[in-house]
Amino acid sequence: MSLNCEENGDFYLGEKQFQQCCAKFIKHSQKIDDGWEWKNVKGSEEGYMTKIHFKVPDESTNLGFANCALDDDQNKKSVSGSQEKVMNSLEPWKAVKTPLDGVEEVHDDTEVARVSTASEPIRYEYHIVYSSSYQAPVLYFRACCLDGRPLTLTEIWENVHDCYRDRLLQGPWDTITQQEHPLLGQPFFVLHPCKTAEFMAPVIASAQQKKRTVNYVTAWLSVVGPVVGLNLPLCYATAMSEYSPHPD
Repeated sequence: MSLNCEENGDFYLGEKQFQQCCAKFIKHSQKIDDGWEWKNVKGSEEGYMTKIHFKVPDESTNLGFANCALDDDQNKKSVSGSQEKVMNSLEPWKAVKTPLDGVEEVHDDTEVARVSTASEPIRYEYHIVYSSSYQAPVLYFRACCLDGRPLTLTEIWENVHDCYRDRLLQGPWDTITQQEHPLLGQPFFVLHPCKTAEFMAPVIASAQQKKRTVNYVTAWLSVVGPVVGLNLPLCYATAMSEYSPHPD
């Protein structure tokens, strides 16, 4: 795949390339019934890739995910292997206090709701949207309990797995924010794309040096997705080369 390369070595993705990558990604998703689809915005040529996923929080964190050792093992075999680059390149996050363990420490209805969420499935809606400003894909998402109550930013932070959270608190990330969806005009959480070109540069450069094709969206999503509970099946790794678009 041909990408725009700046003098500093960063790579940028054009909108047409983004759509090609999404089309190939969805093609593989359909083969394995992974739930991704493309949605066009009514009255516009623009669209986004989306998936709805239900996740049951693990007891090992207040609202956390699977066991840390399991995730570490899976990350060793992940599609991209660039998570460390992300953690090192992103700017500081303000640490958010987590609720105290145990119902006896809860003092108001809000805290009760947050603790009870720990045992309930959470509905995640992920949107992959192209940003013309950053020339990169952006991950928008929202989450709610089965009764429809949306999760707060604090709860979203608590949903970050311990394996990531500990590292994020050491050199962390201020990029999980809530803002308006650029295509739908609705409030969503978003992983800010300011560092995307930087942490994707070595991934793309390595692929080009080895004369391998790479699906930018797949490689990028394998890096940022796990931070908010979105893990790609390992089979996407081999599909990246098989389905990557050719240069224009």
